[in-house]
Amino acid sequence: MAMVSGIRMSFHRQLFVLLLTISWSIILCFIGFQYLREKQYKSAFLNAQLQLYNRYILEAVQSGLSYEEYIAVHEKPFDDLRVSIIALDGSVIYDNMIPLDSLDNHRYRPEVESALRDGVGYRIGRLSASDGREYFYSATRGERVIMRTAIPYSSALRELLKADWSFLGIMIAISFVMSVLAYFATRRIGKTIERLNRFADKAKNGESFDEKEPFPNDELGSISNHIVQLYAQWQQTIKDRDLEHEVAMREEQEKIRIKRQLTNNINHELKTPVASIGVCLETLLSGINLSEEKKQELIERCYTNNERLRRLLSDVSLITRMEDGSAIIGKEKIELNEILAEIADELDVMPEDERMTLHADFSERVVIEGNLLLVGSIFRNLTENSMAYSGGKNIFISLVGNNDYECRIRFEDDGCGVEEQELPRLFERFYRVDKGRSRKKGGTGLGLAIVKHAVQFHGGKIVASNRPGGGLRFDFSLGKLSVESHNA
Repeated sequence: MAMVSGIRMSFHRQLFVLLLTISWSIILCFIGFQYLREKQYKSAFLNAQLQLYNRYILEAVQSGLSYEEYIAVHEKPFDDLRVSIIALDGSVIYDNMIPLDSLDNHRYRPEVESALRDGVGYRIGRLSASDGREYFYSATRGERVIMRTAIPYSSALRELLKADWSFLGIMIAISFVMSVLAYFATRRIGKTIERLNRFADKAKNGESFDEKEPFPNDELGSISNHIVQLYAQWQQTIKDRDLEHEVAMREEQEKIRIKRQLTNNINHELKTPVASIGVCLETLLSGINLSEEKKQELIERCYTNNERLRRLLSDVSLITRMEDGSAIIGKEKIELNEILAEIADELDVMPEDERMTLHADFSERVVIEGNLLLVGSIFRNLTENSMAYSGGKNIFISLVGNNDYECRIRFEDDGCGVEEQELPRLFERFYRVDKGRSRKKGGTGLGLAIVKHAVQFHGGKIVASNRPGGGLRFDFSLGKLSVESHNA
């Protein structure tokens, strides 16, 4: 990389200096060539004038006229013109300026040699051996002699042969303008390259390229924009992948935490009924003399705790199936009206002091595609929750909305409701608002958790709130189409 005073030269300056060097080299070569060409052209033009005069003299001599008389009478093309007549052997026959006895043989003068060989010849700025002056010579060969004319190489002749410097000035001015344009052109390219270099440094370090200024609207700018966009898309893909991985890891950790918590809760929930059953059985097997009434009480207590264990294991199994085996849980056409009718019949046969009155407001027949056991567990668990904990007398189930994709249902009771801070935790596993009362009622603490999972299994959501007139309200939705039938 080029260095200037120990400092790294920018790509723009490198490109500009390189372009300037090449362009000025070409321009200077062209100017030099043009200068020599113009000088050669003027020399040839001057030679042509002298050759024409030489031929006039040769024609006059061949026609019988005296060359001294012709030269003396006729006008010369230039002042101070020296005229020489040279024999073919090189001896000088006539010279209008220098005495013949002082002239040596001119056979090997360059212009004479050219005339003998080619018929014509000239020489620019040759020093004369006769008088020591510098001349422009032009020689023409005739049949018997060589006619040579010469102009002293004076300042006037130099001015005549000098190139046209106005043309050179114009060329230099044009070259300067081109250099300015080249500066701005290379500056634009250089800036793009510098930005690409900064982008490459950031890409190397995995950093984002935050420059908002677009690249120039040319091919290099278009390529640069594509590269930056591809890098941004790649970065976004990496971020999305990392985010998905992080979410998946959090979900996996949450599943592990929930399973661990579920295991701990199950162990905790099993301890009380198992301990109670153990105490009852030990008492019965101890041989202590017990009344029939006391024996019956212990047996009923064993049966009650056994039922509690059975419901707990059944509920845990159901939640596990929904979480781990939702794909193999079968679905069928289910009419919700029939499920509500069955629940109403079940309530009617219960003791009057334990049951609640069901008020179902379904103005139309509602059919969904789902699992009969899970859908039934939604309504039964909500009903059992109201009967066990609300302290109310009435249950209201109403159809809020119904279309081709889902139905929206509201489940309410007229009981005591719960504290507002308790509402978000109602669907947690083993969460009880009144733990002592719940155990007395035989609840497992999984009923509302099963309701939430069953609703989600059917593509819906459930929200709990307090009923304005008193009691608890559950608003939930159930999807009416399965994934397979929806895709079909």
